[in-house]
Amino acid sequence: MHLYRPPVRLLLGHLGPAEDQALEMAVAHALVRRASGGRSAAVLRIYRPSAPTVAFGRRDTLAPGFGAAVRATRAAGFVPVVREPGGRAVAYTVDSLVADHVSPTTAFPAGMDQRFTSYGQLWAGLLREHGVDARLGAVPGEYCPGAASVNARGRVKLVGTAQRVLRRAWLFSAVAIVDGATVLRPLLDEIYRHLGQPFDPASVGSISLEAPRLSIGTLEAAVVAAYEQRFDLQPANIDPEVMAGAHDLSPDHRL
Repeated sequence: MHLYRPPVRLLLGHLGPAEDQALEMAVAHALVRRASGGRSAAVLRIYRPSAPTVAFGRRDTLAPGFGAAVRATRAAGFVPVVREPGGRAVAYTVDSLVADHVSPTTAFPAGMDQRFTSYGQLWAGLLREHGVDARLGAVPGEYCPGAASVNARGRVKLVGTAQRVLRRAWLFSAVAIVDGATVLRPLLDEIYRHLGQPFDPASVGSISLEAPRLSIGTLEAAVVAAYEQRFDLQPANIDPEVMAGAHDLSPDHRL
């Protein structure tokens, strides 16, 4: 007996070094808008960032120290952007993996908690298969705290998850820190201090510190394989209409 796997378009790769990180954020925004408008089926986009980035949440922009946080981001050589999913600031280097999963839905507003648990477990499970003591749940003092974070040993955060839910579509985003924890700890410490939010630098981990032999390429293939067990992944390219919409939306994400 073969279980039905819903079709999902698979988009791989970043937009290229010439494109800015605000446009990367805007692609996810454009995809979920199109899905909500009934103009797009489900999409999974996986890419490695082309520049070190700090993606602020919308609530962060309201903090009195937000301007100082942005200046600290630029001073560290990171690109500041505003992301579409909820949550607080996240930082990642080019040695990271971003997965944006967009799907139409008729079940608004139900399903958010179930998605957090289900896809968080997907990430924890694939990391365990590669020797990481991966668990679902927040660790004390983590950045962008959430019950569906994926941690190692109950001590350090490895994968952050967030969602954006529209009336007829949802976006589930995951950011896996493969390497760069030593760079991210002091930067996030300064950013969260400016934002007036609690944070413990010791909570920042990386997959390379937990499983040194697990390369980012192997991890990317493992993520695709894990999704392939649930969905009929169909390799595709970003539609020109999506890119046009992303260019229109990119000012909303640029700082």
